[in-house]
Amino acid sequence: MLACTAHAASFSVTSPAFEDGGTIAARYAGPGVCGGENVSLPVAWHDLPPATRSVVVTLTDPNGPKGIGVTHWIAYNLAPEASKLDAGAAISAPASVGLNMTKAAAYRGPCPPVGDTPHHYLLTVTATDLAPGVLPAGLDYAALQARLAGHTLTGSTVIGRYGR
Repeated sequence: MLACTAHAASFSVTSPAFEDGGTIAARYAGPGVCGGENVSLPVAWHDLPPATRSVVVTLTDPNGPKGIGVTHWIAYNLAPEASKLDAGAAISAPASVGLNMTKAAAYRGPCPPVGDTPHHYLLTVTATDLAPGVLPAGLDYAALQARLAGHTLTGSTVIGRYGR
């Protein structure tokens, strides 16, 4: 048990697009008035627990709208061996894509309201004991969380900020 705990403690998530707590480049923001190109954020995970069978990636904004929070991206059923998703791989990755805040199975880049303080975007990777393909396509954030209950091994988050 101690070895598993030590290993889980070393699990980490990084994004070459921003430092933890740093600013997300406009390229990854939503298109049009949001100021970006809607390119999905790159993300990498390191030192997964040995029992990991699949990985979940989410991008959420707990600040919007007005503190209720929204989901920008959900990718799941990822094989742990992948160890990363490159920039722009949101849809082409060998994964299931969940429903974002607009009920679309797609990446939706950051887009806080004009004049708001920069929002915090949580890029989270969760290790699960579920085999890839077990979770059905098209889950929204609440349905995904319900299906993951009792199946998560560990998770790690990096936080980026974006404002306009």
